Amino acid sequence: MGETVTPLKVEDDAAERQPLSIEYFKKVRHDVTFSERRFDVNTLPDDMRRVYGHLEEKFGEEYGLLFIFTMRTAVELHRAWNMTLLTMSVLQQIKDRFNMRMTWNLGVLRLVFRVEDGGYELHRKVPYDYDSEFQDIYHRIAMALIDGQINVHEALIYQREAKQGMHTAKSGLFIRNFPGRLILYPGQAATCAVIFFNGEWIDAGIAAVCGVAAGLVEFALSRVGGQATVLLDIFVGIVTGIIGGLFFRWGPAGEDCMLDPENVAACKAAPCLSSIYLGTLYWFFYGTAFVIGILEIISGELATGVTRFVGVTVKTFVLSLGAALGLMFVFAGNSGAADAWYASTCNQNFVQGEWWRTLLYLACCVFVLGQYRLPIAQYWRALIVQLVAYEVQYGVFNGMGQFHVKDHLDTATSNMTGAACGVVVAALISLLVNVSGDFFRTRLLQESARNNTRLGNFYFQFLCMAKKAVYFFGIGRQSDIMKFEVEKKLKDMRTELKDPNHPRDKIDFPKNEEDAIIDAIIGTQDINTWSILMPAVYQLVPGSIIAKLWFSAIFPENPYLGELDKNPDSQESVFSNLMVISTSIALGLIIGFAFFQTLVFIVGRTCCRKVEKEDNPDNFQLGRDYLSNKQGMMEGMYTVVDDANDDPDSMRDMKREMGRRALFSPGNSVFSADFGYNDDAQTPASPNTV
Repeated sequence: MGETVTPLKVEDDAAERQPLSIEYFKKVRHDVTFSERRFDVNTLPDDMRRVYGHLEEKFGEEYGLLFIFTMRTAVELHRAWNMTLLTMSVLQQIKDRFNMRMTWNLGVLRLVFRVEDGGYELHRKVPYDYDSEFQDIYHRIAMALIDGQINVHEALIYQREAKQGMHTAKSGLFIRNFPGRLILYPGQAATCAVIFFNGEWIDAGIAAVCGVAAGLVEFALSRVGGQATVLLDIFVGIVTGIIGGLFFRWGPAGEDCMLDPENVAACKAAPCLSSIYLGTLYWFFYGTAFVIGILEIISGELATGVTRFVGVTVKTFVLSLGAALGLMFVFAGNSGAADAWYASTCNQNFVQGEWWRTLLYLACCVFVLGQYRLPIAQYWRALIVQLVAYEVQYGVFNGMGQFHVKDHLDTATSNMTGAACGVVVAALISLLVNVSGDFFRTRLLQESARNNTRLGNFYFQFLCMAKKAVYFFGIGRQSDIMKFEVEKKLKDMRTELKDPNHPRDKIDFPKNEEDAIIDAIIGTQDINTWSILMPAVYQLVPGSIIAKLWFSAIFPENPYLGELDKNPDSQESVFSNLMVISTSIALGLIIGFAFFQTLVFIVGRTCCRKVEKEDNPDNFQLGRDYLSNKQGMMEGMYTVVDDANDDPDSMRDMKREMGRRALFSPGNSVFSADFGYNDDAQTPASPNTV
């Protein structure tokens, strides 16, 4: 039997802890004897080690390590650009599961953690970057610990190994960091210039060159490190502006177009500067932050939402100003920069009706997923979400555009439906992957004989061949193959253990095979839906719209427009588009999350019936807790998670929790003894009840 987490002995004023169920551990890990694993606290930073020492002395080792785990989970999820509301939901589940007396404040860059009623407080300044793989990994580790399938030592060790790249495929390590990451910049710049910004093939080629230069600038500044990284946005903007300006000025038609802007043939042949600049800088536009900022404002996190919105607006202006300065340098400081910008025209209909439009969009998605560091073997999940969201948005916009020429309702509706459909598809894919992962874990660990059917054997063999194929092409991990070998050995060992005539009295594995089992336990937890949804939101959001707003501020009046012509790139027009797009996408996400949460509600009412409770109360309780946790996670996608300490004088949180649990037990009163409440006094019947 492996090491289990034991109950903590605490002082009278400390909350009672809930130890992990030994029976549940047996269910997950069966009769396997695991070697003892201990996390080395000496590897922690000095301030964390000091706080751990105080907590360990007062409340025991486990409580101290749980604080360390919670803090590290928050830091790494934040660093990976996990949605702040969702991160708070994960932390709240850890806090509730282990009765941690801990609070936190997750800002845009600064994180604050307090434990034991503010007795200890730690601060972190954490920059963030897109990392779907780490969003998923750290979420799964937390879920495995909450469910009692690993202990806190194993969780902390797995976090450290993930940080070191030990659980990332070689292909993922290549594009995760420089110099391998350089291959993504030109591809994304070229495809974005065409599919999003009305560029043609010549613009795609120039954008690719600018993308290479921008990638090299970021690579160089990241190698220098320190304060040099502050110069990234302005340097990238200037380099992009210079290269695009050089191609325009010395190209075959750029000068002719500037001399005679009414020369349609020359201006059509000249490069489109806006598509080149926006396509290249798209990598650096944190457009998702606009939507997340609006979402946080709607949910009540005003300080974080407004700060995020303003911060990304300024960042985008720096990039836009840098590109304009680079264009000015090309024309030696005279008015040629403005003349080139105004004379440059884009083909609004280049991709309309073309058979390759969807293929080009998917190519763009592949480069975006590389930017997001999603494991290549998991690309199919996010690609489906991206394609559905884009096609719904594109189809609704084109279908409604002819009827809404005087307003932006077509834009708002298309964004809301695209975002909502993306959420629903991402949730359904997550459900499919979760069911498959649950089957894989129960079959691997021999938790249920029901999976040893012909159909189960066929599907398990299919998974085996798929994993081997993925590993063969260099996009998988060695541990994925080892899991299938462990399954065969475990099955034979369990047969021998149950045989009274066989000398085997325990099941144990070498350390590398133990690692494979722990990796399987964590890897088959429910996936982080946001990790496959965020790339789709990234391609729906208005990062480029705010850039157009700033370019219209830098180049305010187009002299080539008549008095009666309406400038579509005016500040008023662009800002209204920005607010319509960002707000409608945020509302679409809320609608999608709420719809799927309602679906979970219906499933809970229809599937977890009282008869199941009477037949198998353990499975009923696990199923009810699982669906309750799913409800909480979906709420964390678009609302601020509730904490009982937010308003202790209110019964709202208690009633809400009881109402959520009641939906999984039809026919029972919300104040029945089933929920741990006394019908007469309506007071908690046990200290473990919320």
